[in-house]
Amino acid sequence: MVRSPLCGNRDSFGRFRGWTKTSTHLAGRRTLPLFFSLLLSACHSQQNKNQPAIEFSKIPPAAEGGRERVDTIAGRVIGMRPGQRIVIYAKSGPWWVQPWPDQPFIPVDADSAWSTSTHLGYEYAALLVDPGYHPPPTMDDPPTQGGAVVLVNIVKGVGSLPSYPTQPLRFSGYDWKIQTVSAIRGGLNNLYDADNVWTDDSGAMHLRIIKKEKGWTCAHVILARSLGYGTYRFVVRDTSRLEPAVVLSMHTFDKWGGDQHYRELDVEIGHWGDPGSTDNAQYGIQPFYVPGNVAQFREPPGALTHIMVWEPSRASFKTFRGSSPRLAAPPVYEHTFTSGVPTPGQEFLEFMLYNVASDRNPMQKGTEVVIEKFEYLP
Repeated sequence: MVRSPLCGNRDSFGRFRGWTKTSTHLAGRRTLPLFFSLLLSACHSQQNKNQPAIEFSKIPPAAEGGRERVDTIAGRVIGMRPGQRIVIYAKSGPWWVQPWPDQPFIPVDADSAWSTSTHLGYEYAALLVDPGYHPPPTMDDPPTQGGAVVLVNIVKGVGSLPSYPTQPLRFSGYDWKIQTVSAIRGGLNNLYDADNVWTDDSGAMHLRIIKKEKGWTCAHVILARSLGYGTYRFVVRDTSRLEPAVVLSMHTFDKWGGDQHYRELDVEIGHWGDPGSTDNAQYGIQPFYVPGNVAQFREPPGALTHIMVWEPSRASFKTFRGSSPRLAAPPVYEHTFTSGVPTPGQEFLEFMLYNVASDRNPMQKGTEVVIEKFEYLP
């Protein structure tokens, strides 16, 4: 390759070597602006080639994530400096480092190619990182360039997100969708089965966990429309004696709302695998690891009414005894969040009865809970 003289070959007087001005030719003078433009363009092109770049040669399909659902993602990196490495994230809810948190760094071959297995997601991110970078296991927001992250390239999974079949349900005057696809929750890939959700003659909704040939199957129901700001009221029969590995969650969730931590507001019941914990219930907003975003308490036996009031910059929670509590009576517990409260978007109310990972206290007998009714006031 012949190097353009304007890209750095000057004499001691700062003049470009290999080119002289011929003042006696008018046509030559007229071509000077074009000549300079071409030479400068060549310089920029050469500089751009020195910039690092990440390319994809194989992109997995767009799909819901799951512990057993894996594929291969591959590509090559251009302009990588010694010591730099590739890190992959897949988006399924949050962004998850791939293939596992204890195996986050992807080796790059001598020909600049890289490849790894990855759990499936809606989108995939490849990061070029400097030595010393410590990838977090999950991120609520997409990874961005800066600091030890030299470059980020994000692509959507191949194809459209598959539409999984759901079963319709009518409960408390609203239309719901019973989920039939597995999903990661509580550190496990929970299997959701439509047989585990139904309403009885009184109109109450039953959620259960039972063991089938494929393993423990759980219950997941999603409201068919978004409600936004307002008062949410849940009347729940006794849940004070759930198995240690069982959690009942009543929450809002927006799978496209990563910029607002998925607009998740939670009322959750359970020991999260630890039967020795004093508290067995909590209110929360996301992210849960931020101090002050979770308020835990001990729920008593018997039917309870949980109330969540979602307002601009404010989310208030209260729990009362009974199915028809007197609101003048003192609550079992109450808490108000005024920082980090999301605004409405495409969130939907969800009921989930699921199994959490617990080596000491795994699921034993299965369980069933009953939601007597749900009410909403805008």
